[in-house]
Amino acid sequence: MKKILLIVLAVVVAAGLVAFMVIKQQSGYTKVLTAKLVKQDLSTVVSGTGQIKAKTYVNLGATAMGRITHLYVKEGEMVKKGQTVATIEHVQQEASVAGQQAAISAAKTDIASYVAAEKTAEANLEHAKADLEQKKLDWDRAQGLFQAGIMAKQDFDAKKAAYDLDVASVSQAVAQLNQAKAQTESQRGHMQTAVASLRADQNMLDLTSAIAPFDGIVTNEPLREGETVVEGIQNTEGSTIMTLADMSVVTAEVKVDETDIVNIQLGQPADVTVDALPGKVFKGHVTLVGDQALLRSTGIATSQSTTGTEEAKDFKVVVTLDSPSTELRPGLSTTAKITTAHKTSVLSLPIQALTMHSPADDNPNASGGVQAASTPASAAAKTAVQGVYVVDKDASGKLRAKFVPVTTGITGTTDIEVLSGLTENQEIVIGPFKTLRILKNNALVKRDTVKPGTQPGASS
Repeated sequence: MKKILLIVLAVVVAAGLVAFMVIKQQSGYTKVLTAKLVKQDLSTVVSGTGQIKAKTYVNLGATAMGRITHLYVKEGEMVKKGQTVATIEHVQQEASVAGQQAAISAAKTDIASYVAAEKTAEANLEHAKADLEQKKLDWDRAQGLFQAGIMAKQDFDAKKAAYDLDVASVSQAVAQLNQAKAQTESQRGHMQTAVASLRADQNMLDLTSAIAPFDGIVTNEPLREGETVVEGIQNTEGSTIMTLADMSVVTAEVKVDETDIVNIQLGQPADVTVDALPGKVFKGHVTLVGDQALLRSTGIATSQSTTGTEEAKDFKVVVTLDSPSTELRPGLSTTAKITTAHKTSVLSLPIQALTMHSPADDNPNASGGVQAASTPASAAAKTAVQGVYVVDKDASGKLRAKFVPVTTGITGTTDIEVLSGLTENQEIVIGPFKTLRILKNNALVKRDTVKPGTQPGASS
């Protein structure tokens, strides 16, 4: 029994010595998580939320006052350009059109009668001219015979009277012809007035029918048959019969934070997802970038706001879908992820590896990673530079973390581009976050065995 106890005691002492030696060996080392620098494709993405909208849509308002007699389509139905979608009562308008059509028909009949009278006057004039010509010949002969003393004075006077009478008859026939032509032109003028009135009445009749201006879908139909509508007057809006949307060109109208709007430009590609269609991604491109800031709480433009309080602002961005689906409907909630920058095969590092380092942090008078009291915090902040800790072996083969300043480029979801300061396959410290904050330049480090997905601060 005593022998067994001695053996157990010896094992415990040996284990304690081993543990002591391991702890002593590891004292002065800082456990860190590391990773190798690699080249990869990197994209900067800006997200915005909003809703699906048709690029072209119209509110078909009432253009005449009256009761809706027919609604030929229902909400959600497709319509064709030129299709009658609704009608308003139009008894008075139809009566006016019929009255003007009858007036035009009567005017045409009157014109025909005046034209006939004009032809008769022309015939009478030709007859009077022919008779005058005959009377002129008789008068010329009578003058010769009278001068020769062959014709009696009575017969001579009769020939002259007959000639003078035919001259008057010709003048009368000319006047009658001109009168007939004037009456014809006057009646034609009355008919043109009736035709113009008919166009006005026909237009008033046409305004009682709502016509689809393009192929589209009925997205809203607030009224029903039998309800009365009124047209708008000046600043007063009229009744809206229905809303039509042309879904051949579909857009996602989203709001983007003011800090990201400076990176968005026309033509940039975007991936659009719709809450109602999970798993589907629609490709698109930016077609409009708003110039006016919108208050996030109310959506009102800052130029129209009367409040003086400062609050978060957004900007409107419109993304046009390249291949819209028939499943899309106006008003569906959507998210657009806009790629504002993209580079292929660039050197990058995890964002969490970046840290700010100041020479004051390496002051030997400081302890526990806290800067010396003689160095003001503001001064240290001014001298701090951005960089990462590179893991390398010193002359004795020990691993040390050396701070290296770096310049960065575009930022991806989890990684950031390295422009200068590092090379591919270099090993850098990527965490934990708390360790990075207090790590000193040239400090002894030891690779931690904790997986990167579980290290503290990895999600920061």
